[in-house]
Order: sequence, then structure tokens, then C-alpha cells
Amino acid sequence: MFMAIPAGDSTGTAGFRHGDRNCLVSFTASAVRNPPLNDPIGANLDRIQVVKGWLDRRGELQEKVYDVVWSDKRTPGADGKLLAVGNTVEVPNASYSNSIGDPELITVWRGQDFDAGLRAFYHARVIEIPTPRWTAYDAK
Repeated sequence: MFMAIPAGDSTGTAGFRHGDRNCLVSFTASAVRNPPLNDPIGANLDRIQVVKGWLDRRGELQEKVYDVVWSDKRTPGADGKLLAVGNTVEVPNASYSNSIGDPELITVWRGQDFDAGLRAFYHARVIEIPTPRWTAYDAK
């Protein structure tokens, strides 16, 4: 769900004026692990990210990645970055464990730096916990 609503307008009917910076962008993001065809349970999820791209006032493309929800009750560090979820991959066996990550993630995220005067796009990406690479399966 993608929705941009001017601040103070819960219905979204007021609309935006060019250059209006007094508004929020709100996204509902949810994901469930996907069972692959050869495994009864897919890999747990690490996090959901929202990627924002925009053309700045000079016409140059900018990009920012936001971690919007993550697994294992982790908290971002002092620098705002999220620590890695971990790694349970056993390369010689081409196996992994779902003892980290979560089977489902869901949140509502509000972008605080929305500017209706700038051309922008948003997309979400879901990151799973580490799993064996195809070379590990081939070697096994």
C-alpha cells in the first residue's frame, strides 16, 4: 500500500501543492517466508527495507535505504545501522537453520523527509537470513 497524506489530513483529500514539505508518506510493509519447492520451510526473514530514490534540486539522482522492520528484537547501533542477523550456514552440508530471523515481518513506516516538490520513487525489498550458495549445493 502506498499513500502520501499532507500532515493534519487523515483522509488524504486535501492534496499536495508543488513544493509542499508538510506531508508524510506512509507504507504498510509485510512479508512471509517463502517455502521453496525442494524444502518444506523456506528461509526466515532478516528485514524489510524501503529504498527511496529522488531527483534533488540540481537534478541529480539520490538514494537512501531505510531498515523499516527487522527480526530477532535487534536494535540499531549508535550510528543508526542495524547489526547483521547472524549466519547459520554449514557450507560442507549445504544446510542452514531457521534458528535466527522471523517467519513473518509487518510494519507501517512513515517517511519523515517527504517533499512533494521533488520527483521521488519508493520500493521495498525483503532480505532473508543467509542460506547456502548454489556452489555449496553443487559441491555437496
